[in-house]
Amino acid sequence: MTGGTWDTVRVNPSARRRQVPPGWPVQVPEPTADDWSDRACLWLLDLSPAEYRSYPLLRRHPMLLSWLAARNVDAQLTAARQAYARARAEVGSELGAKVLGELLATLEQEGARLLAVQREIALVGSALRGEPYVPRL
Repeated sequence: MTGGTWDTVRVNPSARRRQVPPGWPVQVPEPTADDWSDRACLWLLDLSPAEYRSYPLLRRHPMLLSWLAARNVDAQLTAARQAYARARAEVGSELGAKVLGELLATLEQEGARLLAVQREIALVGSALRGEPYVPRL
């Protein structure tokens, strides 16, 4: 700040990213960007079954796409949890202890990734519905 005015302060571009909540996907620009909903739509399509790209309705209504993408990720998370719970009993005897351990670790890692994606979709969906983000101290 020079001369006692705020208009000369340079804003760090990464500081501007704080206009989005923690956990916001890095692939999606903040909701104040001009093309943010189009980019959010592309990101959501990347998380969804490929067939979703052929439905014009979902591109016209990204909020619906976010809702469907969330359902899809919910199902993936349920499947990963079921696989983790059943792996030892259903395929454990066919695998060595080392491979079974690696499988369980992989499923844990996938579960953590899917939980993060769930949060990202929820945040983008809230923004698509026009809900403002209010930073908390």
